[in-house]
Amino acid sequence: MSSRQRLLGIAALLLATSGWGGMFLVSKGVLHHVAPVWFTLIRYSMSALLFVLLILPRGAAPWRKLRLNAGALALRGYAGFGIFSVMLLLGLAHSVPSHGAVIMATTPMTTQLLRWALDGVRPARSTLLTTALALLGVAIVSGLLFSTGPAAESTLFGDAVAFTGTLGWVWYTRGAARFPELDVIEYTALTVLASWPLLLATAAVATLLGWSHAPSMEGLRLSWQALLYVGLVSSAIAVLAFNYGVRTLGAVTGTAFLNFVPVSALLMSVAMGKLPTGNEIVGMAMVVGALLIHTAMSRKASAAPAPRIADTPQNYRTCGATSS
Repeated sequence: MSSRQRLLGIAALLLATSGWGGMFLVSKGVLHHVAPVWFTLIRYSMSALLFVLLILPRGAAPWRKLRLNAGALALRGYAGFGIFSVMLLLGLAHSVPSHGAVIMATTPMTTQLLRWALDGVRPARSTLLTTALALLGVAIVSGLLFSTGPAAESTLFGDAVAFTGTLGWVWYTRGAARFPELDVIEYTALTVLASWPLLLATAAVATLLGWSHAPSMEGLRLSWQALLYVGLVSSAIAVLAFNYGVRTLGAVTGTAFLNFVPVSALLMSVAMGKLPTGNEIVGMAMVVGALLIHTAMSRKASAAPAPRIADTPQNYRTCGATSS
C-alpha cells in the first residue's frame, strides 16, 4: 500500500468520525420530535436518494449486482443501518450524547473479539493495548469517570441498548469483505437501497403496534435542519468515507478510528463556545495518541518483509533428475 493510499484512508476515517461526532450533538434534540424508528427511516431515505444519484451513471451493472445479492445485502444493511441506528438512538433517548459517543467507540474491541470468536484471529497484544488506551481516553473525554453532572447519572438501560446496537454495525463492517466485486460506493449504496424496504416495514409495524408514533408536521418543521445534516452528512457522506477507509486500511484499523467520534464532538463543542475541561483535554490526548500508535504499529506490520525462503542446496535432486 502506498503512502498516498494510507493517507487517503486515514483522512476518510477522520471525515467519517467527525460527521458522526456532530450527529450526537444534534440528534438528542430531534428525538423530542421524531421517534428512533422514524428518525432512522427519514435519514436513510435521504441518503438513499443521494446513493441513487451516485450509481445512476454506472448504468445497469449496479442494479444487476443488487438483484443477484439482494437478500444478503438487505440483511447487512438492516444490521448496519436499521438495528444499529434504531438502538443507538433509542439508547440516546434514555441517556446523554457523551454516553452514546463513548459506546460507539467500543466497536474496535467488539470487532476484535468477534474476529477472535468467529475467525480464530487472535488480536495482537499491541492492538489490544492501544484499543484499551483509546477506550480509557474516550471514557475520560465523555466524563464517565470524573463528571458529577447529568452525564454521570445512571443511564444503564439506554447504554445497554446502544451497546447492543453496535454489534449490528460491526457485522455490517465485516460484510464488506464478503462482496469483493462491489466497490466502496456500490457496497454502501446497495446495502442502503436493499435494506430500505425493511426500514419502512419496521417503522410501519412499530407504529401500528403502538410501539412508536409517526412524526407530526410541526415536529418535522422544528427539526428539518438536523434531519438534513444527519441524513446527508452522517448517513451518506460519512458512511461512504468510513467504508473507503475500511476497504483501504482494514476493518480493525477502520473501527479503531471510531474512538475519534467523541473527540470530534468535543472539538465541535469548543467551536460553539464551550471550552473543554482538564479531563477532556487529557482524554483527547490519550485517544489521539492511541490512534497514532495503532496506525504506526499497523504500518510497521504491513511493511515487515516476508520470511526468506532458504536457497536450494546445490546437491538437491529434483524429481526425475540426477546429479552430474
